Amino acid sequence: MQTLLGAIINGLALGMAYALIAVGYSMVFGVLRLINFSHGSVYAFGAYMVYFFVSLKVGLFPAILIAIVLSGLLALTIDKVALEPLRRKKSIPIATLITTIGMSFIIQNTLSIDYIFGSEKHGFPSLNLFAPIVIGNITIQSSQIIMLVVAVVLLLILTFVVQKTKIGLAMRAVQQNTRAAHMVGVNVNFVISFTFFIGGACAAIAGALIAGYYGIISPSMGSTIGLKAFSAAVVGGIGMLHGAVVGGLVVGVAECLAAQYLGSNVRDPMAFVILILILIIKPTGFFGKKGITKV
Repeated sequence: MQTLLGAIINGLALGMAYALIAVGYSMVFGVLRLINFSHGSVYAFGAYMVYFFVSLKVGLFPAILIAIVLSGLLALTIDKVALEPLRRKKSIPIATLITTIGMSFIIQNTLSIDYIFGSEKHGFPSLNLFAPIVIGNITIQSSQIIMLVVAVVLLLILTFVVQKTKIGLAMRAVQQNTRAAHMVGVNVNFVISFTFFIGGACAAIAGALIAGYYGIISPSMGSTIGLKAFSAAVVGGIGMLHGAVVGGLVVGVAECLAAQYLGSNVRDPMAFVILILILIIKPTGFFGKKGITKV
């Protein structure tokens, strides 16, 4: 029983971090009907920025704040440089999708250049900042508590922004009907830019949390985690904020249980096993709507 509870606690912490990344996929898809496959590399970039500024002795928390801003700007730059020109030319959706994949490889390979960070793995500051909590035979590490609390707080703030503020209202208007939103005075370009920035910022926070949990980073770290988060977004119903949270928790708990009882080699494939099973049973995900087009 203790082993089961420990795996569930671990899965909840990881799942909330996955949810932060999945939110970026869902928000961009909700506004543009686009799967942004460069999002995983933005997550890796955020973790590397924390590592870089910590190495400059600016402190962990200032480094995370700087990484949040830089990652948000990177996501915004991806949209302005590579995606917005395609929207203006009314390119076919597959061209935009392939462009995001290309941007992902560009970011990943830039990080791995020898005179930048190199292709080898690097140690990352641990998030075990205080003594673990012991309840019976169960030990809860401080990194797990920090991941869970930070992710919950940020997702609550993001939910408030989307549901209770003017920019959130504009985002929901663009999501429902871009042309109608523009006709009633919504600055659609600003909404899109804001969405990319917030998605990139959330990815950076998740990068700091997950890298601090595992204690290591690599240029390719965004590939697997990004796909897991994308699976979480689809499982929950892509385009739905609460769906991203539920999907993240499902994927996080499932992979930790699989690693505990089936072996560590099953951890990574489990997200995709869950994705396939859910889509067979409910093709739109837990909270998805039939009107949403899947890619």
